[in-house]
Order: sequence, then structure tokens, then C-alpha cells
Amino acid sequence: MIHEEKLGHYCGVAGVFSESLTNIPVKLFFPLFSLQHRGQESAGIAYRKEDKTVSYRDLGMVSQVLSKYLDGERMSHCGIGHVRYSTHGGNKLENAQPLLVSCNKGDIALAHNGNLTNTQPLKEELVSAGAIFQTTSDSELILHMISHSRKPTFQEALVESLQKIEGAYSLVLLHDDTMITVRDPWGFRPLYIGKKDGMTVVGSETCALDILQITDYREVEPGEIIITDQYGSRSSFLTPKKRNHCAFELIYFARPDSDVYNINVYHQRKKLGKELAIRDEEFFAQTGKEDTIVVPVPDSGNSAALGYAEQAGLPFELGMTRNHYTGRSFIMPTTAERELVVRMKLHPVRKTIAGKRIILVDDSLVRGTTAKILVKLMKEAGAREVHLRLSSPEIRWPCFFGIDIPTRQELISNTLTPDEIANFIDADSVTFLTIEDLQHSLDSPESYCFACFTGEYPIRVPLKQTERERTLRDTKEHQ
Repeated sequence: MIHEEKLGHYCGVAGVFSESLTNIPVKLFFPLFSLQHRGQESAGIAYRKEDKTVSYRDLGMVSQVLSKYLDGERMSHCGIGHVRYSTHGGNKLENAQPLLVSCNKGDIALAHNGNLTNTQPLKEELVSAGAIFQTTSDSELILHMISHSRKPTFQEALVESLQKIEGAYSLVLLHDDTMITVRDPWGFRPLYIGKKDGMTVVGSETCALDILQITDYREVEPGEIIITDQYGSRSSFLTPKKRNHCAFELIYFARPDSDVYNINVYHQRKKLGKELAIRDEEFFAQTGKEDTIVVPVPDSGNSAALGYAEQAGLPFELGMTRNHYTGRSFIMPTTAERELVVRMKLHPVRKTIAGKRIILVDDSLVRGTTAKILVKLMKEAGAREVHLRLSSPEIRWPCFFGIDIPTRQELISNTLTPDEIANFIDADSVTFLTIEDLQHSLDSPESYCFACFTGEYPIRVPLKQTERERTLRDTKEHQ
């Protein structure tokens, strides 16, 4: 099996409602293109065409799947779009979104970012009632619940359905000629809404609104349901819950120029790098800073490395370049193949690296396979020492709210301590940001979910017994 080495992104959603007829597919193309980093496996749109909803979705990038809509006029009032990374259900065409159904409530299209945690019991109940599922995605469950509801109106059926589901869901739906925007009551996933020139636009991040030059925007509140139609926008709210924003949006997932949770991602990542440098003050007091440079792993480590260099008073150097045309990085079956994939993507700048002590900054460590190759590349380029610094705490638990995190057994921090990891990847040292450092960098740390670091989940999750068991490192630490 081929696995991705980096943590998998969730998905990205977008929606557009225009008071006047406009070329909705084109209006959707650019926000989805801006959200491409959130999902590279499939893309799709659904929009109103006269008195019916039509959709097109396929496997591939936005430019591959949706560029045909840049030619010609397809006038409409509303549409939604989606880019997908398969966190639940696998990479199959039938799981591409938006999902579209015609049922007793009318035409409904849905784009979903996140994962539901109580899918299994709800699905079993629906199947026993005669529901036929066409996908393996948990997103389809929401459509079945709406269609099976006995409430007299769509909006009442939607609210009843949402009150039964748990987990992470930022949703954009079309119901006939109406656009509906929903964010779960915990606020796990980010979602923004903005307006300009009679047009209302929704996107997972603010970069999706920026591309349309929308500056009048706000965060969709946790638990908020926004109905947008020819009469304007109006809100209602689900029962409020304790906020649990995903910290990894700020550490890695979101685009640096975006705002999520009303925080600028770039500046937050610089703060994380500064926290790392503060943690290293004792290290430098013992070793000095001569011939030491800070090098990011592009592009994920760029912002944190800048913050680290500023705080430590060290030169920031782009000592590694990235080939942007190689696609996503995967763990290949053999060591030689894995190394070749990394070498295709990342290249050290030998003249910058040679003879220097390298502070190599990246966002996180999953299995450690890529880090091992990166350290080797640095040393081949003449680095005197390589010290790996990670701007997130150790990842030790699976996520049930949208991140594609491997099993506990596959996560290197469940097997090895930082010192043991350094020995494994042949680095001179490895330091992670602590949870306390991460919380210190946030204005309201009590509003965030840290479950992938701590195992303390904010809501009930379907954790398998094998995932609850102690890891090798747990056993060592309890001996």
C-alpha cells in the first residue's frame, strides 16, 4: 500500500448566491482554486440551471476538472463547490462532492468539510428503514436524514437532522433556489461568509473570498445556520457547545494568507516558530550560534522558520528548494523509492548548507520517513550538524474530526522519544513544540481541540480497542 507521508487535508467548500443572474460556475472556479491545498483528489460544483439543480464532479484538480466552465455563459443565481481529500470513504468518484439528490424535500446538493463521529448507529437506523446508500462517504448520511425526516419543511428537517449528528461539519447546501450555510456547534472546521455587489460568498478560508476581492466578510459562528435567498440572509442557531477549533488548521492546513478562527495563519505560525526558539535558548547558551542558520522545509515550515530566526537572531536561509510540479508526497514500498520521491521534490542548496549547523524547521512529524531522508540530504550537502525543530507537539492520537492521521502504531512519537527519533533519523537533535507552548501562543487556548496530541477528545468518538491500547513508548514510560 502507498501512504501519504504528510497529514491529509480535510476538504474545502465554497458557495455563491447572486441577487442577479451571473456566471455561477466561473464565480465558483476561483474560490475552489484558492482552496486547492485542502484537497487534491476530486473537485466539483452544483448550481441551479433554470428550475433544476445540475452538478459535475470528477477525480482530479480544480484546473483539470472545472476549467471547461471558464468557456461560455452559464447564468444562475446560486451554486456550491467542493475540493476533496478522502478522509472517510476512500478516493472514489462516487464520493466526490457536491452530492446531489432529488427527494421529497426537492433538489438538495451538499458540500461537506469534516467528519461525523456517530455515523454508524445513524446509518444502521436508516438502512433498517429502507435507505439505500450510494457512497461510502459520511456526508451522504445527512441527505438521507433530511429526506427521511417527517418535518413539514426543508429547514425544519435540516435542523432536526443536524441535532442528531455529532462531529465536525462545515456545510454549504443548495435547496432549490436557496443556499444554506452551516457550521457545527463546536466550530471544529473554519468557515467564512462575505458579501459584495449583491453577491454572497462562502468559503472554508478567507483566501476563497479574497480571490473575488471580497473584503466585507465574517466568520460563520459555531452552530450558525444561514439561509440565503432572494430575500437576503438570515441566521438561526443550533444549541451552543464548547468551542473546539482544530489547532492543526493554524499549524499546517490553512493557507498562510488566510484567516481562520479570526486569526491570520501566517502570523500565528511565526509565533509558533518564536516559541520553538525560546525553548532552544538553553541549547544555544551551551553551544553558541556560530555558523548556525535556520532552514525551513518548504513550504510547510516557512512561516515557523521565519519566526524562529527572528527570535533566535539567526540568519534565515532558503537552504532547500521545492519542485512544485511533483504532486503530493507518498510513502513508497521500498526505502530507495521513498528517497527518490523526496529527492524529486526537495533539493538542498549546497553552497548555503555546506559547513553550517542547520536548524531545520518543519510543521510536524508523522512517521519520520521523510525526515530521515531530509536529514540525509542536508548532510550530503555538507551540513556540519542538523537539528530538527517541529512547530507542533508530538502527534500521538488519531483524529475523528477530519484529519487523516495514521493509526497510533504508525505514529513515530508513540514508539520513540525525541532523543530516540533523533537517533533514528540521524539528526543531532529533535525538539517538538510542547502543548504548553502551543497554548501560550493562542489568545483563547480553551477554545481549541488538542486531541491528536493528548488523546482527550471533546466529544464521544469511535475509538477502536487497538487504538486505546498502550504503545511501545507508553509501556517504556510506565516501567
